[in-house]
Parts: sequence; structure tokens; C-alpha cells
Amino acid sequence: MRPEVQEFVADGPLPDWDASEEEIDRRDQQIHAITRPVTGEEAKALVACFGPDDCYGAAWTLLHLIETGPNPVLKTDPGSDANEWHQRLYNRAVFGGLMSRT
Repeated sequence: MRPEVQEFVADGPLPDWDASEEEIDRRDQQIHAITRPVTGEEAKALVACFGPDDCYGAAWTLLHLIETGPNPVLKTDPGSDANEWHQRLYNRAVFGGLMSRT
């Protein structure tokens, strides 16, 4: 796994809307430092980095980054109680015809 992905993953989930502007900017810069496409291993690791909300758009950037890797990343329905971003990744793979709903 590339160092920039390791660093992003090591910092944990994206912060929520209540985080400082500096923290949100720092995480956004980390995401943009990761060149595309990501590997399957990197995509799986990045899935754990979604936070509780869209983090001022950073979660969308993360979702699109993950989708540059081998798809689908989530092969089974994460369930109704899953993080909304995990559900989005799964649904986008199903609706995009990459797999059928399980």
C-alpha cells in the first residue's frame, strides 16, 4: 500500500461537520495526494475512512477515489444500519451493473 494511502487510513475516519476548518482542509489535502487509480487493497482500506456525514464534500471525493479501484469493493449488502457511505458504494455497484443485489 502506498505511503499516502497508509497515512490517510492511519488518521482514521473523516471528521464530521463540527471539525475545525484546518482539520477538514488537512484531510482533503490527504485525499487529493492519492493518485488514481487505487489498488484493491487500498480501496478496501479506504472504505473504513468514511465518517458520520459528508465532511463538506470530502466523503464524495473519497467515494470516487475508492471507485477508481477494482470494483465492487463491497460485495455484500452492508445492511440498513451501515454507514450511509458504505450503503452508497454498494448501491452504486448494484445499480451500475457490476453485481446483483445479495
